[in-house]
Amino acid sequence: MAIIKPMLAKTGPLPSAQTEYSFEIKWDGIRVLFYLEKNSFTLMSRNLKDITPQYPELAALAKVVANDHTELILDGEIVAFDTDGRPSFSLLQHRLGLKKAMVMAEMLTRVPANYIIFDILSLDHSPLLEKSYTQRRAILENLTLSGPHWQTPSYKTGDGKTILAASRKLGLEGIIAKRLDSPYQAGKRTGAWIKIKNQRRQELVIGGWIPGQGARQGQIGALLLGYYDSTPQSVEACGIPQHLLYAGKVGTGFTEATLAVLAKLLAPLRRETNPFSHQPTTKNARFVEPLLVGEFEFTEWTPNHTLRHPSFKGLRDDKDPRQVIRED
Repeated sequence: MAIIKPMLAKTGPLPSAQTEYSFEIKWDGIRVLFYLEKNSFTLMSRNLKDITPQYPELAALAKVVANDHTELILDGEIVAFDTDGRPSFSLLQHRLGLKKAMVMAEMLTRVPANYIIFDILSLDHSPLLEKSYTQRRAILENLTLSGPHWQTPSYKTGDGKTILAASRKLGLEGIIAKRLDSPYQAGKRTGAWIKIKNQRRQELVIGGWIPGQGARQGQIGALLLGYYDSTPQSVEACGIPQHLLYAGKVGTGFTEATLAVLAKLLAPLRRETNPFSHQPTTKNARFVEPLLVGEFEFTEWTPNHTLRHPSFKGLRDDKDPRQVIRED
């Protein structure tokens, strides 16, 4: 079975020609493609990692689909819902990287995973990438995929303002606008899909940390963050090397458990030299290889190109750090 890279969305405002778009909730989770072939299923993350063992709940989805179809590729988002029924990326962190059977069994009950399905890419060995968004959605909805750990939410057309206002009122991250006539352009960020956010939020690379003081004595006090000035694709095309630009530090949004996990992950990445293109304006910096990616919420970018009032939301293991650039 051919592996397909997920189609990506650009950050932007509501499109002016709203009747030409569908509008969906932007789910606060992990992008996952679901592959089924001959009763065997695989879950692939955005950066093409096999994460099937992490979400055994979806074995039931494979059994349901296999009753009627020999092959299927779905696109969607794995989320965890909080007690108010809202998707919580922070809560989903408890399901990442689990290996011990006892811990996995406990988390299956405490933090059940849910697969939100919003696209279909192949059915019974018939590729659907060239079909329009509305054609693919019609095929998807005809499958009526709804179960204890998966669902296919409906989408709205023509009135993005109302959907965005409703998402803001519910405290959700935002919405996605998708051109109704667009094919599925695997691995590309063409602008046919637009993410409209209620809060400013993006992925950033962790390039170091500073020790904590007071109640945080002996722990991480803040993370040093950065983003690249170009993508690897641009480097290949132009021959200009990437530079990791400093984006500021973040010291809020952590739990004691998160700080312990971060300390464990960052310890073997220690390096003596500064990975950023310029020296961060902070004392006692401890630098690390820029291999970990986190997601952060903030109010705005300052004139100095750093984050204002950032807060840590969680780690992401589904993004290549070299692909992290600033989202305007």
